[in-house]
Amino acid sequence: MSGCEARDAKKLVRSPSGLRMVPEHRSARSPFGLDEPPWVPDKECPRCMQCDTKFDFITRKHHCRRCGKCFCDKCCSKKVPLPRMCFVDPVRQCAECALISQKETEFYDKQLKVLMNGATFFVTLGTSDKSELMVCRLSNNQRYLVLDGDSHYEIEIIQISTVQILTEGFTPGGGNTRAIGMILQYKVPGSEELTQMKFTASEDFSCNKKLSASWLAAMHKVSKGGKIYRMLEK
Repeated sequence: MSGCEARDAKKLVRSPSGLRMVPEHRSARSPFGLDEPPWVPDKECPRCMQCDTKFDFITRKHHCRRCGKCFCDKCCSKKVPLPRMCFVDPVRQCAECALISQKETEFYDKQLKVLMNGATFFVTLGTSDKSELMVCRLSNNQRYLVLDGDSHYEIEIIQISTVQILTEGFTPGGGNTRAIGMILQYKVPGSEELTQMKFTASEDFSCNKKLSASWLAAMHKVSKGGKIYRMLEK
């Protein structure tokens, strides 16, 4: 276990929205997580905030667990997994939020698992002309990019400023490309200057190449426009 994962203990908590399995220490919270939204007070929503149906003894009001707004059962009937808020079971969400959460399922079920499983790369730090073979993976608490070889690095995800995926095989006519590496820029705590790392996929075995390409593809999905993935709502 690396130093960045030493405080990964979790606890089960009950909120108005449902049961959640959250880190005991807030400092161990995943940067991909979301806070529970405040619920719109009952007295401020006499009508459904989607279809404008008036609430009464027959038409009950329900709060979407993702946005906190108030809806009738028809407009807020779906129960969908919401891992970004650490819910144990699927929770009630409005149609718009349910669609967003469903789109995130692939990200949590596939991409984060690929990153946590790790892959092997030759890593070059800064302008050095020497590279080191290292296993790179996302920490179990999803807060750090951990690199292990003769050296050891733990890069905090929120300190990563740019992710550039390196590819080869592109042709003017539109040929296939494959990811062969990555350039990462990040800030070291206590410094305002950017540090750069270059990752190059190992060519030793075809299985390593395939694993590295999958890892790079997952890393590409968690970065948007040069910034580390933070929100899928937009």
